[in-house]
Amino acid sequence: MQSHSTTSDNDAGIEPPSLLYGALFAAIQESGIFADSKTFADAVPLREAQAILAEYLALGTAGPEDLRRFVAANFALPEEEDANPTADRAAEDIAQHIARTWPRLERDGAIEQGSAIGLAHRFVVPGGRFRELYYWDSYFTMLGLVAQGRQDLVEEMVDLFADLIDRFGHVPNGTRSYYLSRSQPPVFYLMVGLSERKRDPRLLRALRREHEYWMSGGRVVSLAGGRSLNRYWDDADRPRDESWTEDLATARKSGRPEAEVWRELRAGAESGWDFTSRWLADGRRLETIRTTRIVPCCLNALLFGLESALAEAGDPAMERAALMRREAIALLNWNEAKGFFADYSMDDETVSDQPTAAMLYPLFTGCADPSAAARTIAAARRHLMAPGGLRTTLVETGQQWDAPNGWAPLQWIACQAFVSHGEPTLAQDLAGRWIATVKTEFAATGRMLEKYDVERGGSGDGGEYVTQEGFGWTNGVTAALAARLDSSRSG
Repeated sequence: MQSHSTTSDNDAGIEPPSLLYGALFAAIQESGIFADSKTFADAVPLREAQAILAEYLALGTAGPEDLRRFVAANFALPEEEDANPTADRAAEDIAQHIARTWPRLERDGAIEQGSAIGLAHRFVVPGGRFRELYYWDSYFTMLGLVAQGRQDLVEEMVDLFADLIDRFGHVPNGTRSYYLSRSQPPVFYLMVGLSERKRDPRLLRALRREHEYWMSGGRVVSLAGGRSLNRYWDDADRPRDESWTEDLATARKSGRPEAEVWRELRAGAESGWDFTSRWLADGRRLETIRTTRIVPCCLNALLFGLESALAEAGDPAMERAALMRREAIALLNWNEAKGFFADYSMDDETVSDQPTAAMLYPLFTGCADPSAAARTIAAARRHLMAPGGLRTTLVETGQQWDAPNGWAPLQWIACQAFVSHGEPTLAQDLAGRWIATVKTEFAATGRMLEKYDVERGGSGDGGEYVTQEGFGWTNGVTAALAARLDSSRSG
């Protein structure tokens, strides 16, 4: 395996397990004793790391069974909990089920141990293998908490994200040491919008600091005409701790420098769309991934939203930044021939002609002019409306952020985009399709899932792990959309 960086990923000096344990971590992950690479990445050591590593090095050659015994003697492995309470599927309303699920997903803070980062407030986890706080997931989860009267928990989570920015200078992908080298889509300003403390000076300082993070280092790119926009990035270029064996395999198949592929995979993870044809050079194979060569319309639309929020709070520099970004998005992320927003390729200096749900982000954050918004909505209606909800893309690649999967956050973004641009009936139609998909699966299995097949119904598929249950953002968006539909019907 090619050598890669071995320095800490973050200014806080917190090392992920792959750096802390080095050869031991690699040996365990590559031995195949765990089906999911995240299992050992989340293990808690039972004594000092240096003592564990010294004992391992003294072992000499160790086979899978030796490693299995070594892990059992030196680490506590994570346990998965069933996030779905037992339900009377025929009688229970789905909103009631979601309300009963929150306590199972709620955590009363977190102790800093193993790869887990300590947290001082209550929060909600997605469920399944996702045992920690995640950045962009949490906004969509919080929508449901607001809809179901859990404002107290929303306020604590907003404080948690501000704590993370204060400590690390950004919101990590999730609250594990191996996530500190990247973030996720910048939605903290949207969380602050859900808070009762929208003008809290501490929260505004955190928003400004997050903006500084995105406008520095590898995440900002200079383009033609002196314009600057942003891309997804990761400060590390080695296999992800939580997907170690998968990343090794992808790099081997690529025929490219391994460190280059690993950074592209990590940047794809920062996007939240991990993974999708949007990031693939050939649109099909993961080993052609080139996330850092793409200027995504979704990311830049969200940063426009962040800049606009800071401008509204009285920052004239952010007002100018938002205006410049709006102009750059209109120029570089707009496909005039197709009539929708899309990603810009720095390699080809062209905008994609593939319709994806990302086209609706500029409408969601308010940076699309009325003409572009109307044309984009027409394209979404034509290409993306499936029987069970909004399509993610039109391409089937086996990756989870492609067809035929639909995802809760994209349903919310689309509905908000439609409503804010004069299409409330279309929003109600989409919300009804999504809720019907979720209800049908719930009635059949009693499960709330991470993703769904919006073409045929049932569980979504694809990607690096089996579809997870719980599930934070599905619960949040479904509860919020159901409340909106109920309100529109009663009104």
